[in-house]
Amino acid sequence: MKFTLLILCSMFSLTASAQWYNIFKNHQRFPLVEQVTDHSVARIKVNTAIKPAKIHNFTLDRSEYSYQAVENMVMRTAQHNMRFRVYNDASYNFSELAKLYIQQNRYSEAKWYLLQSNIISRRQNDDKHTIANLMELAIIKSELGDYAQAQQDLTEAHDMATMRGFNTELTAIDKKMALIKQNKNNAPKTDVRYAEAAMSSSKAE
Repeated sequence: MKFTLLILCSMFSLTASAQWYNIFKNHQRFPLVEQVTDHSVARIKVNTAIKPAKIHNFTLDRSEYSYQAVENMVMRTAQHNMRFRVYNDASYNFSELAKLYIQQNRYSEAKWYLLQSNIISRRQNDDKHTIANLMELAIIKSELGDYAQAQQDLTEAHDMATMRGFNTELTAIDKKMALIKQNKNNAPKTDVRYAEAAMSSSKAE
C-alpha cells in the first residue's frame, strides 16, 4: 500500500511540473558570445564627418555699473594696504584706479592717484613703476593740452630708464613722445569728467 501511494505521488508531482517533458528533447545550443580582448578607446568608431562648432570670443563693453563695481573693489584693496602699511601694493592699486578713471575720461582723479602712486614708488625705489606712472601722467597732461608738463614727465622717465638700462621702457617712452607730438596738432579733449559729474551721472542711471 505504501509503495502504491509513493508511485501515485511521484506521478502527480511530475505532471504538476511546468515543462518536465522537455528534459527528453534535444535543445539547440547557440555559439558562445565572443569575449572582448581589446579594451582600449581606439577601437570605438568616431564619426569624423561631424565637426565641432567653433566658439567665437567677444568682449562686452563696460557699463557704468561695472566701472563702479571695479572701482569699489580696488579702492577697498588700496585702503586695506595703506592701513596695514603694505605701501608697495597700495602704489599699484592707485595706478590701477588711475587707469580706470582714464577710461572714463576722469582725468583729474586719475592724475591725483598717479601722483600718490608716484610718491610711494619713489620711496620704495620701484623705478619701473615710477617710469610707468610718469608716462601715464604725460598722456593725461597732453590730453588736457599741457604739452610742456607732459614733455617734462617723459624726459624724466627717459633719463631714469637710461640710467637703469631699461631698454623696453625706453622704447615705450619714445612711442609716448611721438604720440604727444601728434596730439599737439589736435584740440584738447572737451569731454573731461570730474568727480562730481561722474558721481551724479551714476546716480541718475
